[in-house]
Amino acid sequence: MQPPKMIFAQLIEWVPHYTFRRLVARHRGDYKTYRLSCWDQFLCLAFAQLTYRESLRDIEVCLRARSSQLYHLGIRGAVSRSTLAHANEHRPWQMYADLAGHLIAKARRLYAGDGFGVELSQTVYALDATTVDLCLSVFPWAHFRSTKAAIKINTLLDLRGAIPTTIHVTPGDVHEVNWLDQIIFEPGALCRLWPMLGLHKLWSRFVSTRKLARATSISIFIRLPGNWSGNSQIRRD
Repeated sequence: MQPPKMIFAQLIEWVPHYTFRRLVARHRGDYKTYRLSCWDQFLCLAFAQLTYRESLRDIEVCLRARSSQLYHLGIRGAVSRSTLAHANEHRPWQMYADLAGHLIAKARRLYAGDGFGVELSQTVYALDATTVDLCLSVFPWAHFRSTKAAIKINTLLDLRGAIPTTIHVTPGDVHEVNWLDQIIFEPGALCRLWPMLGLHKLWSRFVSTRKLARATSISIFIRLPGNWSGNSQIRRD
């Protein structure tokens, strides 16, 4: 009797291998690659994310402890800390960004008909930012404070299924309002903003009105009109 597949291998089946190979070929990810392919690199990083590995050494030790089962996980190449570090530094990140976009679009179609507690037919987004503290000596480029480094993760979340549709990473000292101009909203969508996200800038981008004062304890929904010219509807908690 054939043994069942490992849980990790079953989860990876949801990632379309053909699409991944096409993205690797587009960005030449496997160019002059001899030991660790882009697919093996992706599997190692996915395994590390799902099992809460904290470092490259932790990934190496964990995978080598079960070296006889790597084939069943889908990993064909040799896993070592130096090889994985070189791959993370030199492989094009764009192919993983494109893969994430493909999976996000697929997931949004699956959750398009699900509700989220509010009877609305429009797409509803939540816009927020999170600051992740980093070590200044290891990440000197992540400017935040004189004694600490950090990055800021700006996320546009589709509330149907809690799916992040847009993720933008900046140094910690870059204000969230600078990211708003890069977002392309769907006509007719609803967007929920946290008060610190520079609400007056997003408001003035779509309607003609005076700047709003800084809010400290309210959450506001802005309905973006389909023709960008009608009256906007505001809802307050």
